[in-house]
This record gives sequence, C-alpha cells and structure tokens, in this order.
Amino acid sequence: MGNLGNTQWIVAVFFALLAGLTDWRSRRIPNWLTVPGFMAGVAIYGVGGSWNGVLASLAGAGSMLGILLPVVLLRGLGAGDWKLMGALGAILGRNRILEVLLASVFMAGALAIVQMVRRRQVKQTLVNLWELVRGFFIFGLRPNTEINLDNPAASSVPFGVATAVATMFCYGFGMMTH
Repeated sequence: MGNLGNTQWIVAVFFALLAGLTDWRSRRIPNWLTVPGFMAGVAIYGVGGSWNGVLASLAGAGSMLGILLPVVLLRGLGAGDWKLMGALGAILGRNRILEVLLASVFMAGALAIVQMVRRRQVKQTLVNLWELVRGFFIFGLRPNTEINLDNPAASSVPFGVATAVATMFCYGFGMMTH
C-alpha cells in the first residue's frame, strides 16, 4: 500500500469512526461531517494525481451515490448514511469503496441479527421480511408504508456504526495482505 493509499485509508477511517460515533449517539450523520469528508477525498486525489485523481475521486463518490439512491428513496437507508458513503467513495475511490460497501452491508446484517435476537423479535422480523419481499413482487419497487425508517416503531441499525467497523476491517485486512 503506497503513501497515497495509506493516507486515503487513514482519512477514511477517521471520518468513518467520527460518523459511527455520531450515528451511535444521535442516529444521524450530519452534513458538517459528510461535506468535509467529500472535500478531503477530492483534495487527496487532486494532490496525488491531479485531474485524473479528481475524476477518480468523483467516480468513487458517484458510484456510491448512484448505487444507494434507490435504497434511500425506498426509505431503507437514511440520507446521512448515503452521503457518508459518497464521502468515503470520494476518499477511497470506486474499487475500495465497493469493498467497504460490501463489508458494511454484512456488518449491518450481523448487527441486525444480534439486535433481533436480543430483543426477541425474530418472528416479527421474519414476518416483516416476508412482507417486504411479497410487496416487491406485487407492487414493484415502492416503499412499504410501515417497514421503513420513518416509522419510529420499526427497528433499525445505525448504518454509520456498521460502516465504521467495516472501514476499519477493510483497512486492517489491506494492511495484512500488502
């Protein structure tokens, strides 16, 4: 891992940890965190690779914002989580952020399973999952009126926390393999 790659990971871990802590405490990831993260990513790539670097940074951000937009529109992911992944995409670039996204999804799933078991909501969660799948096949890609982030009674996992853990994991794994 070169100096630029190491710098990108350190900055990404910093922003991811700060976002995870903020999300854990307030269940929000504010713009005062995601916007500087995005700008830091563009700056790092700009210094390291000039215009091609800036384009690579924008490609990383754009890939995350594009991939996750349908999930946000369906109210399965908050806008702060979406912007965090865009900022991390700007910092890490398209290839590395896809690894972080995959690890974040797995981590969020693991946290959801732990939460489901701890709260003894296994049956209700499986019923909700069935309703989401059934609704998709009947109505297409539309938000469920009850099973979404807008329902305060619905269980949710702080995706920023999952992303922080996943970012640290990906950085550590990358350090071990290089």
